[in-house]
Amino acid sequence: MKKILRYLRLSIFTLPLIAAQQDQSVRIVFFGDSITQAAIKPNGYIDRLNQMLTQQNLKDKYELVGAGISGNKIYDLFLRIEDDVLAKKPHIVVIYVGVNDVWHKATSGTGTDPDKFVKFYEAVIKKLQAANIKVALCTPAAIGEKTDFTNQQDGDLNRYSQLIRDLAKKNSLPLIDLRKAFLEYNLKNNANNDERGILTTDRVHLNDLGNQFVADEMWKVLKGM
Repeated sequence: MKKILRYLRLSIFTLPLIAAQQDQSVRIVFFGDSITQAAIKPNGYIDRLNQMLTQQNLKDKYELVGAGISGNKIYDLFLRIEDDVLAKKPHIVVIYVGVNDVWHKATSGTGTDPDKFVKFYEAVIKKLQAANIKVALCTPAAIGEKTDFTNQQDGDLNRYSQLIRDLAKKNSLPLIDLRKAFLEYNLKNNANNDERGILTTDRVHLNDLGNQFVADEMWKVLKGM
């Protein structure tokens, strides 16, 4: 009898807690640069994801949060992770960075060396995992949409994308391989070998089709996490 009473008392406290946890929405933070900063605007990729969730009657099950700042490189993400990500207590974080680490080498003589890129990236992953947060990695999509590998940064962008693929494999993390997906799409849909205007407005930032494309590629991975 005492065991039964103890079980009933325990149930009174634990059942509401379990129900609350089941009702809690999954908070996803998208952590990145100007591409992600723009994604919260109407028809940006985060807004497109919200539209998709609404259409699938899943809007109440997810909370999508943008944490993008223009010009950010991987070490910027490391420096602001406490305030801009961990403080929001996300369940999942999508890391979408790398364009500026490559692009800024040509535009401003800065950028990030490959070894430092990997070290800072691993440090960001470890901080998130230490907080029991699930992590998904994205490769940087494009700095130019030409399909014959004559975009100025193609070599470096491919190299840094491979570094991210290696980090995903090493840490057993889901990968959203936007670099691969963009190249495949452009090979099929960029017959004139244009450097912009297919999925981007300016070779880097996403147009409407590009935002939907990124949302679709992200959802393929996120829905399984």
